[in-house]
Amino acid sequence: MEENKKNDEIDLKLKRFVENIERLEEDKKEISRQISEVYSEAKGFGFNSKAIREIVKIRKTDTEKRIELEQLLEVYKEALGML
Repeated sequence: MEENKKNDEIDLKLKRFVENIERLEEDKKEISRQISEVYSEAKGFGFNSKAIREIVKIRKTDTEKRIELEQLLEVYKEALGML
């Protein structure tokens, strides 16, 4: 009897985790839709959405790491005759 109660509690916990993840996945879909709308709106104003996506990505990066990467890219571009 004690073991059945313990198993029921474990099953209930698992169910709660799964339901929570499912709810968060739905929230994520809605947020992704809203983000897409903002990019579309920006594009409607003449902004390049790919450039904005890159800026958003760059702004997430740690400043020191970003500077290091930018310097390395410059070295590579120069080596490849791209500058």
